[in-house]
Amino acid sequence: MRPDPRSPVVVGVAQRTWHPGPEPAPAPLVLWETVARAAADDAGRSSLLDRVQGVNVVHCATWEYDDPAARLAERLGVSAGPRDTSSLAGTAHQQMIDAAAARILAGETDVELVVGGEALWTVRTYARAGETPPWDLGTAPIGPPIDLQAWYLPTELAHGVIPAWLTFALLDDARRHHLGITPADHRAQMGRDLEAMARVAAASPHAWRPTARSADEITTPAPDNRWVATPYTKRMVAVPDVDMAAATIVTSAEAADRLGIPEDRRVHLRAWGYGQDSAHLAARDDLHRSLAMQTVFADTFRRAGLALDDIGVIDLYSCFPSSIDFARDTLGLAADDPRGVTATGGLPFHGAPSANYVGHSVAAVVERIRAGAGAGLVTGVGMHMTKHVAAVYADTPGPVVAPDPALEAGLAARPERTVVATVDGTVTVAAQTVVHDRTGAPTTAIVIGTGADGTRGYARTEDPGVIADMLAAPWTGRAVAVVPDGTTNRIVAPAP
Repeated sequence: MRPDPRSPVVVGVAQRTWHPGPEPAPAPLVLWETVARAAADDAGRSSLLDRVQGVNVVHCATWEYDDPAARLAERLGVSAGPRDTSSLAGTAHQQMIDAAAARILAGETDVELVVGGEALWTVRTYARAGETPPWDLGTAPIGPPIDLQAWYLPTELAHGVIPAWLTFALLDDARRHHLGITPADHRAQMGRDLEAMARVAAASPHAWRPTARSADEITTPAPDNRWVATPYTKRMVAVPDVDMAAATIVTSAEAADRLGIPEDRRVHLRAWGYGQDSAHLAARDDLHRSLAMQTVFADTFRRAGLALDDIGVIDLYSCFPSSIDFARDTLGLAADDPRGVTATGGLPFHGAPSANYVGHSVAAVVERIRAGAGAGLVTGVGMHMTKHVAAVYADTPGPVVAPDPALEAGLAARPERTVVATVDGTVTVAAQTVVHDRTGAPTTAIVIGTGADGTRGYARTEDPGVIADMLAAPWTGRAVAVVPDGTTNRIVAPAP
């Protein structure tokens, strides 16, 4: 079938990694320009950038620009149209594609560019030498990426429930307990997944860590693979300090015809969707799954007119094992499915350039579709398994219907559990993790507890005896005694 003239089509993608070497990576703005021009070349029309009407830049964690999209537009010679910069989230690149696609579908624009990239390894390298990168671009080192007060409850800040490696670990533990999996079996399953992902990265010229590793090498703690937070070692989590960038060019079908974009470069964006769970882990009714993810995935496949069996290539967001497992549970994707879960190698091995990883997964999926995969699924996760995005791409067109805003509004209106700041008495552990320091030594245990009245709260302990007991056998599902201590709640012991 011929596509609707207004349907969105990806016509150009590009990704590049500046591997560590004698020459540092250039400034992010230069990275963005490099991949933007490469994406136009990929479309078979280097002059395509002259037709861009919208410039969209993913949040940059490396360097602070006063107006990133305007600066890039100036370097590219783009003088009109929307110029947007995203917030910090793993969903950002796909969300910006989605917004561009919606404008194209509505007839507001015809050609839009989405680009992002980081030079975090280079910045860290200079910092270790006590220096600042010599980037004379009217910029300054970036400040705090998020407003903690806007995203975290005071009790979450007080208990240190902030880093993603901690929150995703809590969710992984809740899922493990819900499924009745032993810690040993859980680690074995995560190891098999990550081993397969490392093999994909080892074959990719873009991967930051292009080394095949066994499951044991990935999950077993060692001097070069320390514990981070149970059940995660360092090789099991995203690696953010990378120098890489990616770009996507989206047009309307009629613009692709008018501009003479070859048919073999076109990949159709069949459907996309976005939704959020509560920003606060303890407020979620079920910690072992994501209702927003389930809703968004189902609605996106429905509007795409395709099913999982129609998908030839999959890239699930993989910042931590729980993001993979939640998505696989939602999709009903078997652990031994030959399609695997990544087209890039995933965030622990391909690399996690802050908010722009999905730009690389889109590029990889588009390339696989062009090579005969038929259709592909891209997913993204933001914050603490809070934000969820899904998109279905295909080599054939179909009716394109934008998401119904009522879906996202309905997710936002769902009731949440009450999170209490003070916990005094007996609670049942709904999730736990033990945090380790940079030497790999256990320092703190943190739990989410459920009270008899259904309320939730956070608690922690630095008691070595309690921590050792929790490491020996998880306390998840057990009743524990908690007492308040100022702004924090302290785990005392198992309840009598």
